[in-house]
Amino acid sequence: MTPVNVLQLDGEQIKLAIQKDGRLTEATLQLLRTAGLQFESAKQRLFSVCRNFPLAILYVRDDDIPEYVADGVADLGIVGQNLVREAERPVEELLPLNYGHCTLMVAVPRESHIQAVEQLAGCKIATSYPVTTRQFFQERGINVDITTISGSVELAPTLGVSTAIVDLVSSGSSLKLNDLVPLESVLQSQAALIANPTTFKDEQKSIKSIILNRLLMRLNGVINARSYKYIMMNAPREALPSIVELAAGMHSPTVLPTADPDWISVHIAVAEDVFWESIEQLRSLGAQGILVSPIEKLFL
Repeated sequence: MTPVNVLQLDGEQIKLAIQKDGRLTEATLQLLRTAGLQFESAKQRLFSVCRNFPLAILYVRDDDIPEYVADGVADLGIVGQNLVREAERPVEELLPLNYGHCTLMVAVPRESHIQAVEQLAGCKIATSYPVTTRQFFQERGINVDITTISGSVELAPTLGVSTAIVDLVSSGSSLKLNDLVPLESVLQSQAALIANPTTFKDEQKSIKSIILNRLLMRLNGVINARSYKYIMMNAPREALPSIVELAAGMHSPTVLPTADPDWISVHIAVAEDVFWESIEQLRSLGAQGILVSPIEKLFL
């Protein structure tokens, strides 16, 4: 039998670029560690080599990640979809990671009384995302003057630099603090795993493809687990068909006998986004002793 660590013995590894310090850093490090990867923290390092997996982690500026991946400096990258679109580099998105959610939004001062983006025709728009912003207004047939600002974009209207801004919004607190109101969404974004489009398609690099598939399995196991809750309960036997419907998309629930022949013990996984509705339905079906647990890993 081929030893598990043969890939490491071959000297092959893949390089993953992640944000060194910023909005996605902590969540990215947590994802990788939850996926079982053992490595040193970034701190002053430029890279870390995993001790138990053929992966090297490069710590870089998030703006540079699409460029590094497209040029083959890194095989993979974890970066916001907003930066991938802005960079316009030939990379392939492999997997949305379900964290770092934000919206690229057109916003205007509250006192401007502007209610539609069409009213911005001929106006100055300040943004750190000129490419995406230009595409948005061109698609709408609206001619605007775009001013590129590297930071503190929300201050631009107050300083008289622009009439409106296009900036990332997570909670909306920064907009409120600067008396800005959202006008229209430009782009929905989250963290994603991206890849060089040729690295894993070359037959001579089949070992890297195997490593990638192993990594994707781990990441999917973590991401899937975050989307579900594990529920154990006692329920009337007659309620089983209705309970099975609640587990739609998963395999048949686990059903165990109890001391009472009219009752069964049922174990199911329920999607997080319908969790509370599912609990209400289970209770209405007569389920009792409902126990809910987080799932550490889930392989579908």
